[in-house]
Amino acid sequence: MTARPINIALQGGGAHGAFTWGVLDRLLQEPSVEIAGISGTSAGALNGAAVKAGLSQGSRDLARENLDWLWEQMGAITDERFAGWLGAASPTAINRLIETSVPFAVIDSVTRAVSPYAYGPFYANPLKSVAEKFHYENICCAEGPAFFVCATNVRSGKVRVFGGDEIRPEALLASACLPTLFQAVEIEDPETGEREAYWDGGYTGNPALFPLYDPDLPDDIVIVNINPLLREEVPKSARAIQNRINEISFNAALLRDLRAIAFVQRLLADGALKRGRMKNVLVHMIADDLLMRQLSVATKSVPVPQVLHQLREAGSDACDAFLSAHGDKIGREGSADLAAMFT
Repeated sequence: MTARPINIALQGGGAHGAFTWGVLDRLLQEPSVEIAGISGTSAGALNGAAVKAGLSQGSRDLARENLDWLWEQMGAITDERFAGWLGAASPTAINRLIETSVPFAVIDSVTRAVSPYAYGPFYANPLKSVAEKFHYENICCAEGPAFFVCATNVRSGKVRVFGGDEIRPEALLASACLPTLFQAVEIEDPETGEREAYWDGGYTGNPALFPLYDPDLPDDIVIVNINPLLREEVPKSARAIQNRINEISFNAALLRDLRAIAFVQRLLADGALKRGRMKNVLVHMIADDLLMRQLSVATKSVPVPQVLHQLREAGSDACDAFLSAHGDKIGREGSADLAAMFT
């Protein structure tokens, strides 16, 4: 069977990135598809780095092992002997328990009122030790899928996409730098030679799709959604309101990109734009909005082993459902109804 090439676009979302872990683990076991390009933000960038490091060595199994290692660092338990225990409590119940706990309320209040710069010499980025352990000779090399990491320039508010040998520990840390939790990550700008400060890439590209428009990459982009696009209920508690504000903020750039793709698709379909002038991007989405709508920033910021395990399983199931329902569309047509999304 000839594998059909796809690009994958990986959203950020803290510990909810374990859902993407499950999606990628299932994709890497699917012989009918081949990952040709990866664009990731925040947790999506970390997941992407793990996959790239394995596939650049020609090994899907190594990519899966890298993902397991990454999430073990984040607090996941991958030993199948604990599967029954890990699945005993629902993510919704754990999310509610964390939200109503006193320690979480205290930490939440402190991060809203106290700058991460207030800690002075005692400040440490908890993700630094993880980011520094990746093998960057395998991430930055030309072999394997093209890999892009998105961060937000603090001064200009513009997106910066890191690729090739620009992807170092600082790039991954910048992509995952929530400004209420972490000090901005400073990286030298190759054009100006000046050091620029960066925050989480989710503000400007969650994830950035435009690097995947390269003519050398396939037309299909599979977006792994972590943040729900739609919530039926209007949030009324202070925490629910803040949670929805964050979701909308981190989905805004993605929706902008999808609207642009839908516009180009209309022009091509109407004959107003000659085919070949612009890429006809075929968009697919893998998500479990029903599950994600039951969770909040509580389980994003607190990596509980049970929740990580169940998110991984949910991601694997969602990917399996996508491949069964839409796998035959890869290379022919998109499965996401963008016209309906923007009607």
